[in-house]
Amino acid sequence: MLEVGTKAPEFSLPDQNGTIHTLSEYAGKKVILYFYPKDSTPGCTKQACGFSELYPQFMEKGAVVIGISKDSVASHKKFEEKYNLGFTLLSDVELQAIQAYDVWKEKKNYGKVSMGVVRTTYLIDEKGIIVKAFDKVKAADNPAQMLEELS
Repeated sequence: MLEVGTKAPEFSLPDQNGTIHTLSEYAGKKVILYFYPKDSTPGCTKQACGFSELYPQFMEKGAVVIGISKDSVASHKKFEEKYNLGFTLLSDVELQAIQAYDVWKEKKNYGKVSMGVVRTTYLIDEKGIIVKAFDKVKAADNPAQMLEELS
């Protein structure tokens, strides 16, 4: 996990519609940048739907929400449409941002060890500095927790 107080790494990734986004285009806004393992899995769906539900409140506080996983643009599009998600999902199939933000880790699941995305959420300020960092995030609680962090 990256240190609070450091500059957030730049990225250039396609969203669910294939449009390229960079972190610098959000200068002047707070960014909730969350990394999640996989589209349409129970925890990731709860987390995404929570962020989508609270999105108007994030916008009122001058923040945008961006979700990143290694799923494809097509997978993100299906995920967005199925759950009517109202925010940007970025596809990082080559692990560019996932590795830059130090969320690609060894995971143990039922005794099996594999590499994967550890659910992590960063709050980045208007100048691109990481002001909060949370790892081992509880998917269902994370959206409300992050909204609270903006208060």
